[in-house]
Amino acid sequence: MVVDFDAELWVWDARRGDSWVFVSLPEEASEDIRELADGPRRGFGSVRVRATVGGSTWTTSIFPGERGYVLPLKRPVRTAEGLDVGDVATVSVELLDL
Repeated sequence: MVVDFDAELWVWDARRGDSWVFVSLPEEASEDIRELADGPRRGFGSVRVRATVGGSTWTTSIFPGERGYVLPLKRPVRTAEGLDVGDVATVSVELLDL
């Protein structure tokens, strides 16, 4: 399953000092992933993915949360793509372990 979407970068309030920046997957896609990921999962209910933003592609995990599934965007990716909190990124997420 591949999910392509545009989303605004936001900071996780609980870890503001650590600069944890995320984008939220669309609600419908999050619901579909929850159904596919039903059953035992790895840490925090995470799902392994291959993510692409601009020219950057990396393997990471998405995590379930209040906003549906969220994708962390590490500083090197944000820097390479010229993105900051509040910017809108075009994102592609390919599920790897479902």
